[in-house]
Amino acid sequence: MKISEIRDILKATVLFGDDQLDKTIVAGGGSDLMDDILSSLAEGSVLLTGITTEQVIQTAKVAGIVAVVFVRGKKPNENIIELAGSYDMPILLTSYSMFEASGRLYMNGLRGLDGFW
Repeated sequence: MKISEIRDILKATVLFGDDQLDKTIVAGGGSDLMDDILSSLAEGSVLLTGITTEQVIQTAKVAGIVAVVFVRGKKPNENIIELAGSYDMPILLTSYSMFEASGRLYMNGLRGLDGFW
């Protein structure tokens, strides 16, 4: 699935990475626990989270996550957006809850890895 499709499905705003909407996402998952992200998501995934700290972006980078979607309308501050930009990592913002965003992506064909959703 392309990042542009994720944007459309989640009615999301792109906070960084407008030029990367053609990147392909191979899987996805949602978590607010960084340990879960490191142990469960694989390279090429999208992360859905409600946590808006630098640790989310740093963890996503280490895990090889392609893009981050902040759920529940939780907008990260400019420092977070700049950090994502320094890693060239697209970040999006949706008003959907993590549950609803995950369900919408799943219903449109995006799957998790090892049951991680």
